[in-house]
Formats: sequence, structure tokens, C-alpha cells
Amino acid sequence: MPLMPGAEPYRHDGGEVGVLLCHGFTGSPHAVRPWGEYLAARGHTVSAPLLPGHGTRWQDIQTTGWQDWYAEVDRELRALSGRCSRVFVGGISMGGTLTLRLAAQHGAAIAGIMLVNPSLKADSHQLKAVPVLRHLVPSVPGIASDIAKEGIAEVGYDRTPLHAVHSLSRFWKVVRAGLPQVTQPLLLMHSRVDHVVHPSNSALVIGRVSSSDVTERVLERSYHVATLDHDAEQIFEESSRFIQRLAPAAKEGAPRG
Repeated sequence: MPLMPGAEPYRHDGGEVGVLLCHGFTGSPHAVRPWGEYLAARGHTVSAPLLPGHGTRWQDIQTTGWQDWYAEVDRELRALSGRCSRVFVGGISMGGTLTLRLAAQHGAAIAGIMLVNPSLKADSHQLKAVPVLRHLVPSVPGIASDIAKEGIAEVGYDRTPLHAVHSLSRFWKVVRAGLPQVTQPLLLMHSRVDHVVHPSNSALVIGRVSSSDVTERVLERSYHVATLDHDAEQIFEESSRFIQRLAPAAKEGAPRG
């Protein structure tokens, strides 16, 4: 299937510091591309892959699951680690969930993690019916484009496929169990008002990770897709400062020889 316009993966070959950015469930790299472009402009090597089953039509995600989505970002992390001296990982929504799994699995190979409205649990009672309902109803209305800023739309699916939701809910359990293994410096940015992922998800992250270096920022003017919303510049600037603080000696702007 052809890709939706704007759903293409994003990559930039920059300096010694690598950044992997993970998009969310039923979304695409479009949601993190401005974030990636900002960091690329500051000399970093950036990769924002397209997750399997995403960026085409919602039916395509029905035959994938969390293992497929995680395998894609795991491959990208390993490629960046072979290319760069320090690697950071960031993600929005389920991209934050994937980031936490990578952090728990890869330990010191990741220099720091950056989360925007990460999802870790079901915030709706209706989700409890998904294990049965998915066999009766293929999809429900989509969750894309929860954005306060007028005139901005996220490139993502207009339907939410329930087989994939069921896999995501199983992934949440895996990631929650591994939160104590997350020890990297953490920058967590979450919206005060989010119609997709309740802010209690962020509180859960802070309460269970083992990171001693934790920075929390509340985004006052944005909804769920904050990387495309009013607080996008704050996210980008905070991320850049976070990376520079943790990798001050990394040479920017020049590829490794």
C-alpha cells in the first residue's frame, strides 16, 4: 500500500550524538518530524522510523502487534549505536511506551530518554471489553489529531483497529513490569489536558522508574499530540538542553570518520 503523504520515515546523518524518535499508535513519523528536524539542525544524527502497519491504511495494522513495533525501533537503536558515540531515545504516546521498553532492555547503551505524554495503561472502561469486542467490531473512531492549535492535523488513521488495541494493552503490562529497570536520565513532558492519554500515566512512570535524574515539565497549552501543538518549541528546546547537559563533550555537526 502507498504511504499517506507525510507519513514517511525521517533520517538525518549528523554528528556523534544520535537521537531515535518513536511515533505513537496509529500515527506516523509526521508527529515527531519537527522534533527531529530541530535536533538535526543542531548537528545530531536523527532517526524517526515508520512502525510496521502504520502510515498506509488502518487495516494494515490489524496483522501486526507490539512485538513488530518494538522490533523496528530496536533495530534502529542498534544501527544508531553503531554509528554514534552517544544515543538518546524519545517518543510520544505509544512511542514513549516503546522508549521505556528500549531503556529497560538496553541499559547503558542509551544515554537518556525523552517522553511526551507516554501511555502505560487503559484510561477508559470501554477498553476492558476489547478482548471480546475485537472479534465483533474491527475498529472504532480514531484518536489522531488531539491538538489544541487550530488548523493542525496529525497524519494518522481515522479508525482505531481493535486487534491492535488488544496487542497494545498487552504491551502496557510488559512495559509496566520493566519500569524498575529504567535507570537512564529522564525528561518527561506531559500535557495538563490530554483527551487520549490521562496525565496519570506520566505519574506512573515517575513513580516506578529507578532513574535518579528526572526532569518533569507540564505542557500548559497543548493536548495529546504536543509535538505539533502550541508547546512544541518548549519540547524541542528542553530536549536539546537535556541532550547537551548529558553529552556536553560530544562533537556536533560532523559525522564519525
